[in-house]
Amino acid sequence: MEKPIIGVTPLWDEEKKSYWMLPGYLEGVKEAGAIPVILPLTTNGADIAQLADLCDGFLFTGGQDVDPQLYGEAMEPFCGELCPARDALEQELLRQALERDKPILGICRGIQFLNAALGGTLYQDLPTEHPSEIGHSMKPPYDRMAHTVHIWPMTPLASLLGKTELEVNSCHHQAIRSLAPSLVEMARSTDDLIEAMYLPGKTFVWGVQWHPEMSLQEESSRKIFEAFVGAVQQK
Repeated sequence: MEKPIIGVTPLWDEEKKSYWMLPGYLEGVKEAGAIPVILPLTTNGADIAQLADLCDGFLFTGGQDVDPQLYGEAMEPFCGELCPARDALEQELLRQALERDKPILGICRGIQFLNAALGGTLYQDLPTEHPSEIGHSMKPPYDRMAHTVHIWPMTPLASLLGKTELEVNSCHHQAIRSLAPSLVEMARSTDDLIEAMYLPGKTFVWGVQWHPEMSLQEESSRKIFEAFVGAVQQK
């Protein structure tokens, strides 16, 4: 049986004008039984449509901040570096993937992008707009836990993990402010930030704010990748 192919949105180094990738994204997909392929930064609609046909699912990775224009706001001074080419790729890729009901997993920036693209808004900078005693921008190593999230009962994440609390790592300065109308919250941090969500009516569209790819030693992290790839295999 052939393994499914997962398209992985690329990380971009503006200074070096270079693609790059954190190995955990690829390892998480591989260990779950699929083949990860790093996608090119393209805005060609026909090319993106072909990629949407070629790949069996998509992993929307972390990276630069989402352009606030996507959720109807001006860019504040405390917003971080943007990547317009990546925003453009992911907007069209999301549209094409949803049209084909291809499974999607969004991590960190990935959950933020999915929310913004579907009509939600973001905090542009947590220390400025949502100060908290919890440090959401932890220093390395990232395979340790930073804070607790509460998982809502009767959600797909609760069913998958069999628990209503989870210790997670944390490496972000933006987060969901208002959830897109079509999305359903699955988990929230103790300082009141949405940490996981999903899109009902689709085979698998999940987003998590923490980094399971950096904590693959944890069963919960592996289960998230396995659920994603499992949804791909069942289509």
